[in-house]
Amino acid sequence: MRSLHIAATGMLAQQTNVEVISNNLANMNTTGYKRRRAEFQDLIYQNLRRVGSQSSDAGTVLPSGAQVGLGVRTAAIYRISEQGNLQQTENRFDLAIRGNGYFQVQLPTGEVAYTRDGTFSLSPEGVIVTAEGFVVNPGINVPAAARDVTINASGEVLVSLDGQVAPQNVGQIQTAIFANEGGLVAMGDNLFLATPASGEAQAAAPGQPGHGSLMQGFIETSNVNTVQEITSLITAQRAYEMNSRIITASDEMLSTLTRLR
Repeated sequence: MRSLHIAATGMLAQQTNVEVISNNLANMNTTGYKRRRAEFQDLIYQNLRRVGSQSSDAGTVLPSGAQVGLGVRTAAIYRISEQGNLQQTENRFDLAIRGNGYFQVQLPTGEVAYTRDGTFSLSPEGVIVTAEGFVVNPGINVPAAARDVTINASGEVLVSLDGQVAPQNVGQIQTAIFANEGGLVAMGDNLFLATPASGEAQAAAPGQPGHGSLMQGFIETSNVNTVQEITSLITAQRAYEMNSRIITASDEMLSTLTRLR
């Protein structure tokens, strides 16, 4: 019976759906996390009577055929790039992007990764780094004698030094945008890598066309909506149960056949 296989694909699809939802809920407090959404597609169909085929020698055709679907499969898991809330931290090296863009991070392998997590600090050498110690491009060094550090909306890093009235510009943080953000591949630690699907990174100063501005002393929270995720979880659970009942019903029907004498 096809229904056994069809219901099994439905259960597998809802299992994937629950896994995506559980990952969203697990990261509801992860800085800069973007929630995911599973999308599904129906599988191929078997034609019992092909639509449009001739039904007689007079040339009449079937106005509607008979097709039986073979189930469902996972098509994609999309990342929703909706802006998360901005939470004030009072940490002068915490940064949030208000709008589009990603911070650029230099990995030890030489690759450039991208992140929305602006929880930054200083390395022992005074370089602005991520929580993992990776350098934030373009590698800005803050003097140890700096009394205060200001990072304005356009990414300029200004330090106040003793004996100087005007603040000194020691560098500018740049952000990167992509033609297709959904094409970025997640590698954990709130980092992403560019792929052929995302296109090349387009780096520029914050505030330029297409790039969001920076806010010092803020971080971007996760954009997970707890109520929405719980509602989706209940829906997925009910769908899983209904598919399991189809398997039970199909099994009972097969048992009826085996009892025939």
